[in-house]
Amino acid sequence: MPLSVVDYGAREGLFTGYYEIELNGSRRRQGRFQTPIYRRPPDLAQAVGYSRAEIEDGALAGRGLELLWVDDPTDAFFLEIQGSGRVRLKNGKIMRVGYDGQNGLPYVPVGRLLVERGIMPRSAVTMTAIRAWMEQHPEAGAALRRDNPSYVFFRELRGDGPVGAEGVVLTAERSLAVDRSFIALGVPIWVEADERFASADPVRRLVVAQDVGGAITGPVRGDLFWGTGSAAAERAGVMNARGRYYLLLPRGVADRLVVGR
Repeated sequence: MPLSVVDYGAREGLFTGYYEIELNGSRRRQGRFQTPIYRRPPDLAQAVGYSRAEIEDGALAGRGLELLWVDDPTDAFFLEIQGSGRVRLKNGKIMRVGYDGQNGLPYVPVGRLLVERGIMPRSAVTMTAIRAWMEQHPEAGAALRRDNPSYVFFRELRGDGPVGAEGVVLTAERSLAVDRSFIALGVPIWVEADERFASADPVRRLVVAQDVGGAITGPVRGDLFWGTGSAAAERAGVMNARGRYYLLLPRGVADRLVVGR
């Protein structure tokens, strides 16, 4: 039975996209590989309270937490936003990494900061546009990243990937990140969403709630996984859609969830 999800009466919410980002890295700090990707501390309390700026300034250095080193701090930042990535090592091998916790501080969307500071109009704020601005303004981009205190830790993934919060491999264009305070992982969902700013086909498809994300909050909020590679990056990078979704539930379960029954 399809069950429409509402947020205090509002049926529509925001739908964005993400993908498995590709980076260049090394298991050792050397040459151009100077930006660390940290693994989660054995005792996460060691990292809770340290902001992104403090971690970038070395708060966790020297503890053996460096999972690898990458050659681009902007790539490292967007790896945190995407939650998973493929890292091409110097020997040509591919290492997959995935989300493994964060520092407990709130996620501050840098796109919102760009709008509030009059740098970009809201209609122009997409992942692609933010990345381009950071590359054009490296010093200001680095400062902007530090205004988001949230910091993500990673682990190496073995076998196929990427793996979502449900513990299964994500499927391109069929896996959705949700706020599991409202939506249980594993639930099939019918999504109807229309792009606001980009020239792209509307989303009308069956997906499964299989992942979460720091910016994915609220009853009507979704982040669609588009896959790996340049085409996925391009589609995910411009996705900024308004839409609704319907949970596909057994009738007995749906009846218990409907207010007043």
